[in-house]
Amino acid sequence: MPAKSVRKRPFAKAVKPAPGGLLVGYARVSKGDEQTNALQVRALKGAGCRRLFEEAASGGRWDRPELHRLLDQLREGDVVVVWKLDRLSRSLKDVLHIMERIAAAGAGFRSLTEAIDTTTSAGRMMMQMVAAFAEFERAMIRERTSAGLAAARAEGRVGGRRKKLDAAKRREIAESVLSGRKSGAEMARLYGVSPPTVSRIVGQHRAALA
Repeated sequence: MPAKSVRKRPFAKAVKPAPGGLLVGYARVSKGDEQTNALQVRALKGAGCRRLFEEAASGGRWDRPELHRLLDQLREGDVVVVWKLDRLSRSLKDVLHIMERIAAAGAGFRSLTEAIDTTTSAGRMMMQMVAAFAEFERAMIRERTSAGLAAARAEGRVGGRRKKLDAAKRREIAESVLSGRKSGAEMARLYGVSPPTVSRIVGQHRAALA
């Protein structure tokens, strides 16, 4: 039986800093936190970063203007540098999505604290392992969900009452679809709702931002 193919993430490809490439630093503290970016900024400048993007925002939020400004301005050969991996995001799936955006620009990534550097073979291997664990976790969640539904059907229960989506889940659905990270159909399957429900949530979120 042929082995199942494993999708390789873009950041598995070798990226060499170009002569004109820059070390671009990103520093973040949570909004309302008493801490400042000063410690991170010193570390990033000490690492040779010539451009810095700083902001105060929760690591769980996707709509961070400085992060998106950094991603939009990346050039081939640049290297994004952070003090610690969780400065990118506290969500593993968002970290992987950001890493793919960085790789798509032909840029590299470096975390000073974890010593991760995707411009090296060891760093690329490390990120591939992180991505593999994330895929495994999602597969286990899907299996547990399927097993739970099968058990419910065996007991004569067909789903039961659907849980109401709270504000955080509705925001996640809207932001994932609007950012292009996920399709409406994917978010509908993930949260067990109908595609029209997702479309309505996205439309309401878009109207609120207008």
